[in-house]
Amino acid sequence: MKRADGRGTAGELPDAGENPPLPSGKPSGKARGRPRSEAVERAILDAVTRLLEEGVSYDALSVEQIARTAGVGKAAVYRRWSGKDELFLYVVKEMEEPTYEGPGDGPLREVLIGALGWLRQIGLAKRRSTLLRVLAGHVHSRPELWKRYHETVISARRERLAFVLRRGIERGELRGDIDIDVLVDMLTAPILARILLRDWEELPEEMPRQIVDAFLDGLRPRE
Repeated sequence: MKRADGRGTAGELPDAGENPPLPSGKPSGKARGRPRSEAVERAILDAVTRLLEEGVSYDALSVEQIARTAGVGKAAVYRRWSGKDELFLYVVKEMEEPTYEGPGDGPLREVLIGALGWLRQIGLAKRRSTLLRVLAGHVHSRPELWKRYHETVISARRERLAFVLRRGIERGELRGDIDIDVLVDMLTAPILARILLRDWEELPEEMPRQIVDAFLDGLRPRE
């Protein structure tokens, strides 16, 4: 998966200060004393998914077992992630997030359509992947893990979208009299409802455009 650096160029959402780029996902564990090996990292990630596919439960999963399956030492895991929870959340994020290919700057309408199109792609990935649904089930069934997932993944996505909306307000493209969190909810709720609550319904390709156009029609600055 291609990683964005958040600088607002083509193929990336714009950076929101110190918040991590929405489409990125580098390991955020302890500081490492040597350069990362991409091959070792991939072996560790593959080991996690292989064990889960074989029926190992999240509770039974251990760093020692993951390292043994990957053919590496436990230290190789701990150099990249602080423990099992952080590694597991990274695997979920890496699996569910397709590369963001929309604009990072430009007309607000186009950036919002790109952002919601990316959210739609995440939903399609979840529907296609049995393993991803299993992974998501493990996260949702554990309150503390779900809280960390929300803090490290969901909150970052929301802040990136909030940044785009604040910039639209500053440029006079949107009214500024509605709370930013409410605006984010207004944009994302229709797709999330289809993904989470009505998973038997389609996610049409034109859905992001329809949502954004309806959103902007109601929130353009008043004369």
